[in-house]
Amino acid sequence: TRFAPPDDVARVSAVLILVGPDERGGEDIILTERTAHLRSHAGQVSFPGGGVEPQDVTFTDTALREANEEIGLVPEGIHVMGELQPVALPVTNYEVCPVLAWWNVPSDISVLDPVEVARVARISVRDLVDPANRHTVTHPRGFKGPGFEVDGFYIWGFTAFVLDAVLTTGGVARSWNRDDERQVPDRFLS
Repeated sequence: TRFAPPDDVARVSAVLILVGPDERGGEDIILTERTAHLRSHAGQVSFPGGGVEPQDVTFTDTALREANEEIGLVPEGIHVMGELQPVALPVTNYEVCPVLAWWNVPSDISVLDPVEVARVARISVRDLVDPANRHTVTHPRGFKGPGFEVDGFYIWGFTAFVLDAVLTTGGVARSWNRDDERQVPDRFLS
């Protein structure tokens, strides 16, 4: 609740944290990389998702609709486990609701909206919890938080916080060197 959104957020959105079976007998999580030309969060790794539209009754509706539009995710193969507490992102004046789901029937996914999404990948939970792929991200403005480097994805900020929380709460997180501090890459500083 300490990240609960204020009453005056300008934009409301939802993201889909989709966990499913991977090819190695474990689980993976779907992540996307935003295109480099976007005005906000350009090139950053995120969960599929976006802004609430008038036809969306719930945050789940938003997350599933956006995942379908961005990467072609077939909603019928998804079991939604629940909507997590919305999180305030003061930097962008967004309220974001993470929606946690299990992928019962995996379907083909790919970049369907190249204006927003540069690439999409299924990232192994095994690789996400590997201490060699974890570090503490620092930002010149004083931000510190969890970070991941997996399969060419540099994951930090909101996405890394949510991933860290889900992996920890799910009981699969492993101890990692939190003293390994690395500044966020320059490409994210503009």
